Amino acid sequence: MEKKQRPPVYYSEYLQLDKILNAQQPESEKENNYADDEMMFIIIHQTYELWFKQVIHELNITRKIFKQPSIPNNSPDIYNSVHRIKRISAILEIAVQQMTIMETMTPLDFLDFRDLLRPASGFQSIQFKIIEASLGLRYQQRYGQNYYLSQLKESDIARVKEAEAEESLLTLINRWLERMPFLKDNELWPDEPFWAKFRQVYSDSLLDQEKVNLGTYDMLFMNDKDYPAERQFSTGANRSALFIMLYRDYPMLQLPFELISSLLEIDEKLSMWRHRHIHMVQRTIGKRVGTGGSTGAQYLQAAADSHVIFKELAELTSFLVPRHSLPALPEQLTHGLGYK
Repeated sequence: MEKKQRPPVYYSEYLQLDKILNAQQPESEKENNYADDEMMFIIIHQTYELWFKQVIHELNITRKIFKQPSIPNNSPDIYNSVHRIKRISAILEIAVQQMTIMETMTPLDFLDFRDLLRPASGFQSIQFKIIEASLGLRYQQRYGQNYYLSQLKESDIARVKEAEAEESLLTLINRWLERMPFLKDNELWPDEPFWAKFRQVYSDSLLDQEKVNLGTYDMLFMNDKDYPAERQFSTGANRSALFIMLYRDYPMLQLPFELISSLLEIDEKLSMWRHRHIHMVQRTIGKRVGTGGSTGAQYLQAAADSHVIFKELAELTSFLVPRHSLPALPEQLTHGLGYK
């Protein structure tokens, strides 16, 4: 069968540059009082939204992987998901760096057109809200809930609520961690369960003023009944995540460890972006309110403090011990965690 000839692809048409390069319409130009820095302001925010679109694309691919009822160890899925999450982290690094360009605009430069933007605000970025929800930020965790949707059109509110109704990456990672079999096989631990054995090792590693951590240890790893309802990672997920962190040097645990580390990097990059934004707002508008009506830098600081998505994974580092103190694993398990 003769191969169908495809028409030639032309650079500007493929990228639809006519649409993109004509999508900047400064408000100051409409007022016949053109502000020189408004073009840069628009392009920066359009660039953010393009990167946000890519982040959502990567998140959707990753969530599809973890929605599977099981992920075989010999499949490329875990590597693919780590690769996607690391790409998200790299994109967020660019988001932080773009602040350097924004900061070339002085407060007076911004005042030339700032009042023309009301009530538009970066707070109305639907894609960023979808990213937060898709990662695992729940509505109950959000700062300023009364303001969260009040500035949006009804169609955009529906989009956000639809994203919040879907299973987040955090929820799917929790389920994946719960399925890990390393600590569920009682035949591997005939004498003493791993977590009781490790509790003694951990206790011996603590300073006197750190002994209070044992109460938290018992709550997170030894508690199958009265577990705090507000926590998003279950006892089983906590056990698997910490086990991966402790024994990450085994080949079968290296990619799972990279996955956990990459999730923590996303929180770190989001925090860096938020704090860079806070400092820029403080320098540019001081204590004035934002164009969308928020309290400006004060609101951003409170949101940055509360919108930490994978903090429960980060807390697990409190329970690490030096490698030489780790309990020896059963031979059958070490064989299963190594290359066949």
